Amino acid sequence: MPDQPPLFGPELRGLRLSAGLSLTRLSQLVHYSKSQLSKVERGLKAPCPQLARLCDAALNAHGRLAALVPEEPAATEPTETNDDGEVWIMQLSPDGASWFRPVNRRQVVAAGAAAGVSTAFGLGIGPAAASAPAVGATLLDCARTLFDQYRRMGQTSSPQLVLPALIAQTHTLRELAERSRSRTRDGLLTLASRYAEYVGWLTQEAGDEKAALWWTDRAVELAAAGGDHDLAAYALVRRALVTFYRGDAPRTVALAQQAQGDARLPRILGLAAQREGQGHALAGDYDACIRCLDRARVLLTHDAPDPSGPVIGTTSLSDPVAMVTGWCLHDLGRPGDAAEVIARELSQVPSYASRSRARYGMRQAVALAASGEIDHACALAGELLTSADAVGSATIRADLRQLARTLTRHAGNESVRALAPRLAASLHSSAP
Repeated sequence: MPDQPPLFGPELRGLRLSAGLSLTRLSQLVHYSKSQLSKVERGLKAPCPQLARLCDAALNAHGRLAALVPEEPAATEPTETNDDGEVWIMQLSPDGASWFRPVNRRQVVAAGAAAGVSTAFGLGIGPAAASAPAVGATLLDCARTLFDQYRRMGQTSSPQLVLPALIAQTHTLRELAERSRSRTRDGLLTLASRYAEYVGWLTQEAGDEKAALWWTDRAVELAAAGGDHDLAAYALVRRALVTFYRGDAPRTVALAQQAQGDARLPRILGLAAQREGQGHALAGDYDACIRCLDRARVLLTHDAPDPSGPVIGTTSLSDPVAMVTGWCLHDLGRPGDAAEVIARELSQVPSYASRSRARYGMRQAVALAASGEIDHACALAGELLTSADAVGSATIRADLRQLARTLTRHAGNESVRALAPRLAASLHSSAP
């Protein structure tokens, strides 16, 4: 018979007694009630991953407790994107709603034959005219400048408002590249890949993992066609972000390690090491997490990005590794330290970067609540809810839900009661 893993309750009790802590003292350290901890120790109540991490850190268990209550990954992982995508169909409605769907040409021909003569008004734009190299180069410069502006728009608007323009721009660059000479063609395809990668990130922000991975695959194809084979490794980093948000620590670590084996550029290596650190934090492995983050910091410090091309990854954080370290500390059961680090790094985020300020500010609020700073957490969350609603981020929604769960343990607190209606309204209005 294989050895059975130890039960969390008895393990927690044994570690607590070995540390000389009473239930009352442990309750004060992890900000859970004494009665709830007692029920967990006696096996009457199942622990959640957050409680396991907090107890692990408080008892210096080096991941033993956290490993007994891992996050439950989603039942399925959307890693395959089999859409053909030869034809892109996008609909824009007068009320602002829009949708995008890739289909293959056989589906388009079949649909047209079945529909017969359409009674709807249609605008046939026709094929793009062949462009001279000089015109292509001019458009490349303009599209490069536009990319930075779209990124700024993405910091203040919901993905649904920015995505149609980004998708159209990606299509334009892809089609123009087919009619340009070699050097201009490579530049157009590489820039199109950066547009597609950003579309993938925004669709993930909108909560559509499958679409995010589809666009990431298209970005890799466009980059490779333009002679840039480094984006394939970064695509693994992006996939690792999907598995990270799904609570799958082993898969996150494996994808990040694979990316480091494939990557050549210091920036991609650094971002991959950073993602690996996040995976280790999710698994409760403090030492492995910090080693990866230290390696990421060295790599990103020595990175020399090409000034003529868009930066891969975030541009709104002055020290991405420091900010990620803050959130890793929360996952490692050190919410007080996490809140302090995130607050320090937030002071360096530009005022226009509403999405980043709302995302990391809400994570600071979650960490404050977990560390028992309930009034501060509620005040900060109340300041951020308007911005969070405006940018329509699925990751911020996840943090809002976590914050709401933590605050339910403090339902009698005046600040919690005051925030509750506004928090509930935000969660309801942003529900997918």
